[in-house]
Amino acid sequence: MEESQTILIADSGSTKADWCLLHGGLPHYYRTSGISPYLLTETRIREILYAELVQHLPRGIHVSQIYFYGTGCAAVHHQQLIHKLLAEPFPAAQIEVHTDLVGAARAACGQSAGVVAILGTGSGLCYYEKGQIVKYRPGLGYILGDEGSGTYLGKKVLQYYLYEIFDEELREAFYERYHETREDILEKVYRQLTPNTYLASFSRFLSEHRGHYMVENILEDGLNDFFFYHVFKYKESWTCPVHFVGGVAWAYQDVLQEICILNELQIGRILHKPIEGLVAYHQAGILQP
Repeated sequence: MEESQTILIADSGSTKADWCLLHGGLPHYYRTSGISPYLLTETRIREILYAELVQHLPRGIHVSQIYFYGTGCAAVHHQQLIHKLLAEPFPAAQIEVHTDLVGAARAACGQSAGVVAILGTGSGLCYYEKGQIVKYRPGLGYILGDEGSGTYLGKKVLQYYLYEIFDEELREAFYERYHETREDILEKVYRQLTPNTYLASFSRFLSEHRGHYMVENILEDGLNDFFFYHVFKYKESWTCPVHFVGGVAWAYQDVLQEICILNELQIGRILHKPIEGLVAYHQAGILQP
């Protein structure tokens, strides 16, 4: 990468997006709301870009390249939409739009081979080598899939609370923490614009009550489901490191490590956020055409 180039890199989930502007050889970090063409309208994405990013960048900045890695960007028409919206404020930039899985893989593996799992608000898995995803398991979204994700775990928390499976201690702790009735919860799940984000917010309840046997059961069951439906389907999981990226992976890495040890898998890197790994990847100038 030439020092004269100004590069904008983005890693976007459905909840939030991390951005880095590489200008003068130095990284400058920003955060915006999540940008998912699967969940948000064109108008809303444009609002986020201008209000939360563009107006905070240095005045007169000339961005030469943009690499956007995001959830909901697997479909070509979604990639085209993001490309179009980024080209509006940055008309001279060369723009590439990739899935969040590509971003996670490049951040975790660089140019080495590996199995890479995303465990954040949503979840996903791929096998990666030589800078590219060789194969991946397409997800089914937060209603039918996203095993092991924040949405999946948060849904379990709500089920345990609303079905009164939680013991008295956890029921009281839940109500003290959220002060939401059954009607409040159902209204937000079935009528809110982004119910996946709302569901995922309840996964934090698990991290606040580690050690309780019901909490540990939810974590073990939810993460084991991800391994059963996804990780175990790749023979490469037993021949390459298995890397994990995302807030859920970071918060519950002890559970992931136990599952990997139990199943004789080599655990690789566990990254909270891909953005720093992506910055290193692009600074090294190893992006494949």
